[in-house]
Amino acid sequence: MEKQRNRWLILAAAIITNISLGAGYMWSLFAGPLKAAHGWGDSISWAYSLAFAMVPVAMIIFGPVVDKNGGKKVTLLAGLLFGAGMLLTGFITSEVLLYVTYGLITGFGIGTGYGAATATTVKWFPDKKGLAGGLTAAGFGSGALILTPIVQPMIDNLGISRTFQIMGIALGLLVIACSFLLEKAPAPKVAANAPAGSADGKNYKEMMKEGKFWLLWTIYALAATGGMMLIGHAAGIVNDYNLGNAATVIMLAAVANTAGRVFWGFVSDKIGRYLTVVVMFVVSGAGLLLLNFNQTLGATAGVIGILLIYLSFGGFLGAFPGITAENWGVKNASTNYGWMFTAYGIAAIVGPQLGSIFKGMQGNFGMAFIISTVMSVVGAILMLTFMNSSKKKA
Repeated sequence: MEKQRNRWLILAAAIITNISLGAGYMWSLFAGPLKAAHGWGDSISWAYSLAFAMVPVAMIIFGPVVDKNGGKKVTLLAGLLFGAGMLLTGFITSEVLLYVTYGLITGFGIGTGYGAATATTVKWFPDKKGLAGGLTAAGFGSGALILTPIVQPMIDNLGISRTFQIMGIALGLLVIACSFLLEKAPAPKVAANAPAGSADGKNYKEMMKEGKFWLLWTIYALAATGGMMLIGHAAGIVNDYNLGNAATVIMLAAVANTAGRVFWGFVSDKIGRYLTVVVMFVVSGAGLLLLNFNQTLGATAGVIGILLIYLSFGGFLGAFPGITAENWGVKNASTNYGWMFTAYGIAAIVGPQLGSIFKGMQGNFGMAFIISTVMSVVGAILMLTFMNSSKKKA
């Protein structure tokens, strides 16, 4: 009974950790005030892209440490890095330094903590990988929901620099406090009829030699690109298409993001993670089409489209930790998921920059929405292909 109570406490600590780190998803609220305060241009979107590109890098570096020793010390380091990055962003006046403080340091802190919290939780819940991964990822997605009504007035009243300073100290300390609860999970128990090798699983080198890894990696990249584009430009999209108050829509989107991570995680434990991913691609593609044609269908359709995209995006991030552990075991789950998560890192660069390029060329995001819709269709087809291949091998 003690282990059962402990693992739920560990789950709570992981969720709070990810809520704090989820402040990174508020970039679109930071971008406008940063431009106004320092006279910077749209090129600062690279700070956001760089930050989330650093996430899988940190997960790969510290994954072996988490797999061997647990997530406590790694999450402590994450709190120090994340807090320092946010704090220093409140002092810099150079765009180049923004890429260092917010892009490199904050992003590295996010990846360090997110990887440790997610892997630790999945290992404590081998019987509920989808739900546990979804709840942990929900914390990451709900950061914007919980923090926006606090941070927006701070920006308005104190300025963007002071806001970053306060957030760096407060959120950094919160992550550090949670780190002391992230105990290492016990070694997995293997049933007598379990497949050979399922106790230890495969390491990342063995995993990356398999064709199915690269297929799933491609699916993950396609899944994340549209969501990362939308998150990076959410406030601008809402304002450009007259979809309402940006802060309000972003908060609603954060609700959808959070709900998606829990809802789809629960669904995946019922109907299977692979079929769930196919459905999420369909929902995301529908959302992109609604958003693209919002000027014809109306503002409400555009907002619904945003919510559907966020709902699916949250589900993708909740599903793939379980997919990775399911295919290559839990022993090296943190390291293996770090390599799988490089797909997300690519999406963090491609998605926001895709939006910026077409916004600059055409004055709107229309073509970026269409391209992302095509990616959703391709992703669904590839996942169906993977499912069919898996059935034949079974």
